[in-house]
Amino acid sequence: MDKLGLVRDIDLALHLPLRYEDETRLTRLCEARDGETVQVEGTVRESRVEARGRRQLIIRLGDGSGEVLLRFLNFYGSQQKSWGPGVRLRVRGELRHGFFGREMVHPTVRIVKEDTPLAAALTPVYPTAAGLPQAYLRKAVAAGLARAPLDEVIPSALLPGTWPTLREALHFLHHPSPEVSLAALEDHSHPAWQRLKFEELLAQQMSQLRARAERAHLRAPSLRAKPQGLLDRLMAVLPFELTGAQQRVVAEIATDLSLARPMHRLLQGDVGSGKTVVAALAAAVAMDAGWQCALMAPTEILAEQHFRRLVGWLEPLGVKVAWLTGSLKPKMKREQMAAVASGEAQLVVGTHAVIQDQVEFAKLGLALIDEQHRFGVAQRLQLRRKLESTELEPHLLMMSATPIPRTLAMTYLADLEVSTIDELPPGRTPIVTKVFVDARREEVIERIRDEVARGRQVYWVCPLIDETEASDQAADEAAGRASDRRPPLDLSNVTQTHQELSETLQGFGVGLLHGRLPAAEKAEVMAQFAANALAVLVATTVIEVGVDVPNASLMVIEHAERFGLSQLHQLRGRVGRGAVASVCVLLYGSPLSDSGKQRLKAMVETTDGFEIARRDLEIRGPGEFMGARQSGAALLRFADLEEDQALIAQARQVAEVLLREHPQAAQRHAARWLGAKSEYLKA
Repeated sequence: MDKLGLVRDIDLALHLPLRYEDETRLTRLCEARDGETVQVEGTVRESRVEARGRRQLIIRLGDGSGEVLLRFLNFYGSQQKSWGPGVRLRVRGELRHGFFGREMVHPTVRIVKEDTPLAAALTPVYPTAAGLPQAYLRKAVAAGLARAPLDEVIPSALLPGTWPTLREALHFLHHPSPEVSLAALEDHSHPAWQRLKFEELLAQQMSQLRARAERAHLRAPSLRAKPQGLLDRLMAVLPFELTGAQQRVVAEIATDLSLARPMHRLLQGDVGSGKTVVAALAAAVAMDAGWQCALMAPTEILAEQHFRRLVGWLEPLGVKVAWLTGSLKPKMKREQMAAVASGEAQLVVGTHAVIQDQVEFAKLGLALIDEQHRFGVAQRLQLRRKLESTELEPHLLMMSATPIPRTLAMTYLADLEVSTIDELPPGRTPIVTKVFVDARREEVIERIRDEVARGRQVYWVCPLIDETEASDQAADEAAGRASDRRPPLDLSNVTQTHQELSETLQGFGVGLLHGRLPAAEKAEVMAQFAANALAVLVATTVIEVGVDVPNASLMVIEHAERFGLSQLHQLRGRVGRGAVASVCVLLYGSPLSDSGKQRLKAMVETTDGFEIARRDLEIRGPGEFMGARQSGAALLRFADLEEDQALIAQARQVAEVLLREHPQAAQRHAARWLGAKSEYLKA
């Protein structure tokens, strides 16, 4: 039960069925059609165990209008005894035509008498965990439903009069009458479903509004750039002009930083829109004011890209930049941590190592989190708490190259200010995306030969390092980075592909990059590729974000059907970063699943990050999209962001009234629905 999160009575009451079985009526065998799932009742005519091949229990059941064989591949001896000739059984299952006539395989079975009543309501089938039978779960849910406090918390004036009460809605959804439209239950359009979805959205919206209100009372350092200070000097040495969009978001961030309450802002922009320089300018404002900054990235390669770029811009201006990752040797790590603790290091760049308990900041004023959806919510909270020893909170700027759809922002980011870079720097060329079945792999390799012969560079991305990496693939799938759940052992791996391309493209440098390489070796390979000493880079998804090589004009993604849509878009963004016409080739294995077809179709049809994000949300759902899965639970279970936009707006309005005029009711409602999860919504 704990695995399902069913701890409180209200948790059981809110554990709604996946589907329903109709056990309210009987069907005569003479009227039942093959392929239908039906419930029949009759007398056992014969019970025997067959030993041909696998042992099976065979029951011949008749109801006076016909007969059916019940076939059980797994059974107990006690079942054979209790289901003997003459016993009356009520069975439910799919009727099909077998070699020996009509049969049901592993139907549900009950011993009954002639006057045993039928069920009065549809039978719920609940989401379950391994080893937890439906019968046990039904009893537990029924008991929780009976005990749970389901009194009305929301004033009736704030609810439509056509909706049932919460108690009525839950009782109905757990035990709907057989007359109800199954379509209305399955598409969640029934008023009982509308009430449940509204209640959930109301709790979520209140949590966001409360977080915003609480932060309004928190104090943060007021950070203002000095005239002719670090910000102006950095602007003067940048080797390019800021776009209009970059100038706008820099001004928005600077305004937030000047306030004495914590900034909580998301900086979003498509791949290659120039978020790093905006982050550098924000950091310059904070450092100008005498405070430290921390920049945290999800991978060491991305963190190192940031580190090198920021060092190149800031160290000539007298800024000390520290480097913190898990791969640092102990002595170097101690030296870097000492520089952070003393305040000597004004800017700290790194991975998760930045938020380790032993890392202490002298004066952390601004926390920057890149690719924020790749971090768990708890990790983002941990970085914000680095100033807990004082009465101040750091300002927080989160960055994402995965644009957030409007409906998702309304729901999950109601307490978050959003800045959008909606303009790419000049000189970028559109990327053409092509899809090929993997049988055309040799044609793609010939195209690579043509590209490198013209002096261009190529990425080839594989999903695995070697055949033994099934567990790593499974972890990626659990994090939402791959959607087709098939065994990964048939995939071409990065080491074999590197060897194949090295032999095929003799005379051209072919590099290998994956997460298992030592940090120094990864840095060396990337440096060689950036310097055009390597023509082809065979890599895993460690190059997904942050890698910037303008001469790269061709991206090949092998087994593209295994990647999430957002990740495919990120990988595609590694090319098209210069003036050269660029192509992204998606190689896929056949047959394609429906979701795989959806993702590849979206990649061909658009390069717009916002449209990609919208389609990704449709395919994956909000929990994985936002990184909420890493917090231990999806943040919405019942509401649908696309279909329930009207409910979202309604919940927003009621949340404001409830918090303002009925604070005790608001508190009870949030506790009922969110429990301990409300803290995650503040991150």
